[in-house]
Amino acid sequence: MKILVTGATGHLGAKVVDSLLAKVSASDIAVSVRNPEKAEALRTKGVEVRQGDFDQPATLDAAFAGIDRLLIISADGDNETRIRQHGNAVDAAVRAKVGFIAYTSLAQADVSTNLMAPPHQATERAIRESGIPYAFLRNNWYLENELGSIQAVQAGAPWVTSAGSGKVGWALRQDYADAAAAVLTGEGHDNKTYELSGPLLTQEELAAEVGKVLGKDVSVQQVNDEAYADIMKQAGLPDFVLPIVVGIQQSIREGSLAVDSSDFEHVLGRPVTPIQTALRQLIEA
Repeated sequence: MKILVTGATGHLGAKVVDSLLAKVSASDIAVSVRNPEKAEALRTKGVEVRQGDFDQPATLDAAFAGIDRLLIISADGDNETRIRQHGNAVDAAVRAKVGFIAYTSLAQADVSTNLMAPPHQATERAIRESGIPYAFLRNNWYLENELGSIQAVQAGAPWVTSAGSGKVGWALRQDYADAAAAVLTGEGHDNKTYELSGPLLTQEELAAEVGKVLGKDVSVQQVNDEAYADIMKQAGLPDFVLPIVVGIQQSIREGSLAVDSSDFEHVLGRPVTPIQTALRQLIEA
């Protein structure tokens, strides 16, 4: 069985490959990356490195050739770009007669109001229509996404949010990577949708957990979206990013990430890393 991971030099992809290496032989693993030179460390571990660019379908034909199980990690970029790139990847998987596709999607992708939902909706639809057996890994939210807020708190600032009482199922990127590896190497995952959500917390609850790890009281500043955008701009975020970060806060406030599910533990075969343990790992790193 040959498993291929796309985007394997990214934050999530690299962790998925490491998780796979703990489960199967390196000779059973291949990766598809735009720049093979950046994957030299994987090659030295015995992983097959193939060149594949989601914007160049011909390269994907070669990259996916002979692959039994494929993990498509969602690409970066604007929604239109991601829809096109993911579609190219699915089409190439069909041409290569790939036997199974796992795809890193978004929490409640089919009904989500999150501004990043459209590419996931389109990709899930394309995979279903391909006829290839699949598993949708609907990743909730990476705890690493909150590093900026954690670092601001360490510097003495309050925890700033416009998400109100909206809840999020935060988990470490490593937990999501381990789940992907479990699906790629396990049985019984055909045509399954997994809502991979950690224990639900509000911003106040997460900030309190951060305070416990840091040994300090963390104040939470709830603001409206306009004020949040102004604060993020003052923090140095470029103008084009502001609608994105505000949109994320809005979608959390509206409940798009408040997914109560045991799928994560089911897929992992263990509990999700406890929030204080996870925060301590990030802070100490």
